[in-house]
Amino acid sequence: QVQLVESGGGLVQPGGSLRLSCAASGSIFAINIMRWYRQAPGKERELVATIVSGGSTTYADSVKGRFTISRDNAKNAVYLQMNSLKPEDTAVYYCNADVTRATLAGNRDFRYWGQGTQVTVSS
Repeated sequence: QVQLVESGGGLVQPGGSLRLSCAASGSIFAINIMRWYRQAPGKERELVATIVSGGSTTYADSVKGRFTISRDNAKNAVYLQMNSLKPEDTAVYYCNADVTRATLAGNRDFRYWGQGTQVTVSS
């Protein structure tokens, strides 16, 4: 099995910064795409940022220029640096990874989710 564990959430004032971390552990052959999602109360989960194994990134329009996604392939980790935070960034943030695992039937791809970490932006 594979586990994703997020950390780094908390309470921050508008304009402040937070850095989220997500570490994957378990039976991993390779991690392909890693993503950060968020879900605010009463809203659908939305994709915030994506990074592929080669390092290319994409962002939601709402966070472009403020958030930066990065990864450390040696540590099976993904990060989200969040700057210039706004109250509307308040949400539970989830990491998500497409993982290749070796199985008896050969290599197979699976998608895993972390448990989420709360980010609250408020004065």
